[in-house]
Amino acid sequence: MTDSPFSPDIVDAETAAFVARLEEQLAELPATHEVPVELVRQARDEGRGIFPFHPPLDEAEDIEIPGAPGGPGRVRIIRPEGKPRGVLLHIHGGGWSIGRPWHQDHRLKALVEATGCATVSVEYRLAPENPWPACIKDCAAAARWLIDTANDSFGTDRIVIGGESAGAHLSATTLLTMKAEGLLDRFKGALMTYGAYDLRLTPSAANWGARNLILSTPTIAWFTANLAIPAERMTDPMVSPLFGDLSGMPPALFQCGTYDPLMDDTAFMSARWQAAGSRAKVIWYPGGVHAFDYFDTPLADRARAAQVAFLNEIFEGG
Repeated sequence: MTDSPFSPDIVDAETAAFVARLEEQLAELPATHEVPVELVRQARDEGRGIFPFHPPLDEAEDIEIPGAPGGPGRVRIIRPEGKPRGVLLHIHGGGWSIGRPWHQDHRLKALVEATGCATVSVEYRLAPENPWPACIKDCAAAARWLIDTANDSFGTDRIVIGGESAGAHLSATTLLTMKAEGLLDRFKGALMTYGAYDLRLTPSAANWGARNLILSTPTIAWFTANLAIPAERMTDPMVSPLFGDLSGMPPALFQCGTYDPLMDDTAFMSARWQAAGSRAKVIWYPGGVHAFDYFDTPLADRARAAQVAFLNEIFEGG
């Protein structure tokens, strides 16, 4: 059979060539888990490494928010020219250890222009300096603030939550937190892009090995170790949301490439989402590596177009 999204036979030539070039580039660099975290952060801030670099946008606004004791208590906002059709509460990735909201400015600006939404990007405390559950608390504080102020601040109460990688994980735990507080219905959609949902490591993550395509098994293990989670808490839904009660979750778009060690996370979480009676669409991208949509490729274009279509559907009330 060659029609499975997991078959290497259907990876197009352009994607295969990109993966080969990327693997060659990464082979010449130390793996993320082999470098002190402060140096990884500095390199990302300065645009060194394999990801395309975009400086922060002057129009993005950092504002202080209440309700995040011990955390930054800050979000970064990008607004459309007119009244927002909705608001995307965005949580950046980076293995809970690296990344900043401004790194996402160019990506979020593209979503703002394509959908007419406003974006609110969460600044949360990073590991290992701030172990679990600091990041979750900061994201939940931002969610509460947005729920309370969306109408006054943006003129709409149509809120979608979403993120990539660790940001998708934090989106899921934030939704579970809001559910426990009776606020889940305030979210109209969830954009879940190649997330990690079982921090014990799903089979695809645990068995991937040392092959470095942005992520590898040692790198994933390093990221999760930075959170310093007690072993007995690893199946806590606030650690591994795959174990949560997913009933009542908003409609979700799950996206993942087939060369991503987190494939099983997407497969398992989307299946549980649907089994709980919640709507979920899953799109697989043949040959897509982790974070493939950060690059300028046709495969990335398709993924970004699907995100825009999903957001437009939600903001139209679909």
